[in-house]
Amino acid sequence: MFTQNYDYDVLYIGSGHGTFDGAIPLAAKGVKIAVVEAERIGGTCPNWGCNAKIILDNPVALKRHMEDVHGIVNGSVTIDWPANMAHKEEIIDGLPQAIEGMMTSNKIDVLFARAKLVDAHTVDVNGELKTADKIVISTGLRSNHLTIPGTEFAHDSRDFLALETMPKHITIIGGGYIALEFATMANEFGAQVNLLLHGDQALRAFPQAYVEQILADLAQRGVNIKRNVEITALEQSSDEVIVHTAADGEFTTDWVLDATGRIPNVENIGLEAVGVDYNQNGIVVDEYLRTSVPNIYASGDIIDKKIPKLTPTAVFESTYLMHTFAGDTTDPINYPVIPTVVFTSPRIAQVGVSLDYALANPDKYTVQKHDMKSDWFRQVGKPKFGEGALIYNQAGQLVGATELSEDAAEVINTLLPAIEFKFTAEQLERLVYLFPSIGFSAHALIKKP
Repeated sequence: MFTQNYDYDVLYIGSGHGTFDGAIPLAAKGVKIAVVEAERIGGTCPNWGCNAKIILDNPVALKRHMEDVHGIVNGSVTIDWPANMAHKEEIIDGLPQAIEGMMTSNKIDVLFARAKLVDAHTVDVNGELKTADKIVISTGLRSNHLTIPGTEFAHDSRDFLALETMPKHITIIGGGYIALEFATMANEFGAQVNLLLHGDQALRAFPQAYVEQILADLAQRGVNIKRNVEITALEQSSDEVIVHTAADGEFTTDWVLDATGRIPNVENIGLEAVGVDYNQNGIVVDEYLRTSVPNIYASGDIIDKKIPKLTPTAVFESTYLMHTFAGDTTDPINYPVIPTVVFTSPRIAQVGVSLDYALANPDKYTVQKHDMKSDWFRQVGKPKFGEGALIYNQAGQLVGATELSEDAAEVINTLLPAIEFKFTAEQLERLVYLFPSIGFSAHALIKKP
C-alpha cells in the first residue's frame, strides 16, 4: 500500500477539515502520518469561520424569535456584543488543542511550520526536509481583497469575528454568505449598516424570490442596501473611512468589511516547482482527488470544483482519501448531494436540484411550493417567514428542496436522506419521526408527492 523508504506514509499540508477528519482514523489504522500547519490547528472553520459565526449569531436568532412571540412573551431584550464575543472565545479557544490532542493520541506528528513542496515526495518544513509516499494539499481559502487604492483600510471576516466592540457604522462590500450573515449580525447588535452589492443580486446561487425577502427585511430594519455599486477607492479620514464609488457618491463609515469572496491558498507552497496544475479557482484534481502529480492529492476548499466549497464537502473528501489510502476502495469519489445554508435570519437553505433550475425546466421537474407558516407546528413560534419548495423528477422522486425559515437548516437535513438515497413512497412511509417536531412536519410534506 505504501512504499517504506519515506519518513511518512502520508503528509498533509494544512490541518482543517480537509485533513483531520480523515487523517485521524487513517492513523488509527497504523498509517504513519504528519500534519504540517502554519497557523492554528483546525484551519478556518473551527477558528475563524463556521463555529465562531454560529456562536455569535445565536443571540440574533433568539432575539428574532422573541420578536415573533411578542405579546405572549413580553419585555425588552438587549444583547451584548462584548459578552457574546467573550462567549465565542470561551468555546473556540479549546478547539485547536482538542483536535491536536486527537491527532497526537493517534501518533500523528503535528509540525507547526510553513510547508513547501520540493519534489513529488519531499516537503520543506521550515528548512527541514520531510518525505512521504503520498502528500495531501489542504491549504483552503482566504479572504479576497479588493485591488483598489486604500484596500488596506478594509477588514476581512477574521477581523469581524474578533471585534471586541461593535462599530457604530459598518459598510459591507459584497453580496455572498459572509456579507449577508454579518450584515444581519451587525444590524441586530446596533450598528448602522451599508450593504453595497456589486451587481443587482445577492446570494446568486439561491432562489431570488427568497433572497429578496431577506433583503427587504434587512432594509426594513435599517440596513442601507445599494445595488450595482462599483467601489473605486477607500480613504482614511481621521477615525473614519470614506468609501468612494464610480456613480453612487461617497459613504463615510467607521469600519469597512471586504466580503468580496474567498480565494485559494496556492501561492508559495511549491506547486509550480513540482508541476501541480492549478488555476484561479484552486488545484486541479481528477476523480480520485489526485493532482497532476500522481502521488500528490488535494482535499477541501483548495480544490477547483463545482461542488460547493463547504465544511461538509471537505469532511467527505478527507474521509474518501482515508478509505483510498487504507485500501478500502479503489473507486473514484462519488459525491453525495451537498446541502447549503445561509445563516441570516430567517435562514435560507437548499439541497439537490435548485428551485430556479427546476422552474426553468418544467419538462424535467415538478415543483411543489408550500407555505410553511400555515403548518400548525410552525405556528407555535408565530414565524414571520416560512415558505419552501420540493422538486421532483419525472419518476416522482424527490431530487431537491429549498426553504426560507428560521428552521430551514433542520428541514433540509430531514429531507436529505430521501434525496440522496432516492427513497420510494413505501420507504418514506417506514420513516417514523418524533411528534411533534420539525422533522415530522417536513416529512409529512413528502410522503405523498
